[in-house]
Amino acid sequence: MLRPAPLNHQPALIRAWFDDAADAVVPLHDGTLATARRAADAYARQAKAENTRRAYRAGVRAWCDWCDLHYLKALPAQPEDIVAFLAHERGRGRSVTTIQLRSAAIRYLHHLAGVALPTQHARVTETIAGIRRAAGLAGEHPRKKAAATLAVLTRILAPIGDDLVGLRDRALLLIGFAGALRRSELAGIRVEHLEPRAGGLQLTLPRSKGARTGAIVTIAIPAGTTAFCPVKAVYRWMEAAGIREGAVFRRVWQPPAGGGHDQTSARSQILGSQAIDPRTVARIIQTRSEAVGFDRGVLGGHSLKRGALTEGMERGVHPTRLKQHGRHKSYAVLDEYLEMGDPFESHPMQGVL
Repeated sequence: MLRPAPLNHQPALIRAWFDDAADAVVPLHDGTLATARRAADAYARQAKAENTRRAYRAGVRAWCDWCDLHYLKALPAQPEDIVAFLAHERGRGRSVTTIQLRSAAIRYLHHLAGVALPTQHARVTETIAGIRRAAGLAGEHPRKKAAATLAVLTRILAPIGDDLVGLRDRALLLIGFAGALRRSELAGIRVEHLEPRAGGLQLTLPRSKGARTGAIVTIAIPAGTTAFCPVKAVYRWMEAAGIREGAVFRRVWQPPAGGGHDQTSARSQILGSQAIDPRTVARIIQTRSEAVGFDRGVLGGHSLKRGALTEGMERGVHPTRLKQHGRHKSYAVLDEYLEMGDPFESHPMQGVL
């Protein structure tokens, strides 16, 4: 079970308590009732994805730091203090999405502490609604990352070299596109998740955002007939890096300048043992796209998935197959990933009037 929440204590203690609570480590089974209860509590907290828990930790840290600065109680919080904090965060230039995450983090802090949820107060909900409305009137809208369609992808891939970093990035981009993968799914691929099949590779995802809770998902990665075959690319990377087990996509360090190292040689680079994180996947996509002339921030972590589904739509793949391939729960969510291109082409009223 969680340690009792430090109600009415200093914000620094509350922040430390929440960081520990958000880790949600399941204790080793020993057959005792006390351990079983601690395990059940940890499993309940693991219902939140790691990305969500990371965002909540950041939100609670910001909240506690602000309360400490203004000598306010962080737990339990007062609605008038929460709305002032949210207004402060908006004044600092935080996006509407970040404001909503800050409020959700404070709500989760109180939920774990077992006290009333002040974020349900009308003042809080109305303040968030007002921030959202003001942002809309100011023309501030969430920017979707552009779709990395086949034409975009081949442009990005063309200049990538054959050193370890280049082989890794080429394999990552091609597997991500072929599998319509999210950045977290790409970062989590391990050797045991890849199974050779007659038509290519079968990729097993132990976790997928769009799948039923806890369900294992398998994805077909078809072998290609061009220089951009994703199956050949991933095997070429693994062979060059000597990867036989563990994480497939890993960090690669460049040797220090000088010292007699050939900076262009794959042999001179240093391979890590741990998987890259999802943010590194996004940085790779952004860096490689900027290198061929795309503006900074146009492409990102969702671009490969958007590109794959948009490419399938443009090639006439049935929406049901696209929804299945993208592992989306609904067609409404699928629509968010499709880039429609020219709004006049194939318009339902084209040629009618």
